[in-house]
Amino acid sequence: MFLLAAEGGESEHNPILPIGQEIVVGTIAFGVLCFVLMKFVFPRMEQTFQARVDAIEGGIKRAEAAQAEANQLLEQYRAQLAEARTDAAKIRDDARADAEGIRQDILAKAREESDRVIQAGKDALAAERATIVRELRTEVGTIAVDLASKIVGESLADEARRKGTVDRFLSGLESTGAR
Repeated sequence: MFLLAAEGGESEHNPILPIGQEIVVGTIAFGVLCFVLMKFVFPRMEQTFQARVDAIEGGIKRAEAAQAEANQLLEQYRAQLAEARTDAAKIRDDARADAEGIRQDILAKAREESDRVIQAGKDALAAERATIVRELRTEVGTIAVDLASKIVGESLADEARRKGTVDRFLSGLESTGAR
């Protein structure tokens, strides 16, 4: 190309400096490109960038809010757990105290029942003893009267006399046995 230009008599063009028409076309193209970029592309990119920033910041804020809520729930859980442990300890202590009270009541009732049974046994034994003593007196009296009748040879059939004789005899035995 340079050869044709050199042959045509034109002056040689400096390859470092662009041709004036190219500068004008390049400037217009650059202006149109800048206009299109500024009018359509940059606002769209700015919206996209802002949406990403909002999403990231919103995500961070949501994460911080979720973390704060989780911390709050954790503290509530810990407080409830501590309260539950305190309540459980109180319930255990109350149950132990109730059990001890019931134990004492049962022991007291058992002692009372034991004392009642022992007293009833003593009363029954005393009544049985009294009955046996009465029966023995009567039997001993009858045997003594029969024996005395055989020894003396006379009949001691008179009830009042026999009773007085037997009572005197038994009283004498008791006084002798008491010594």
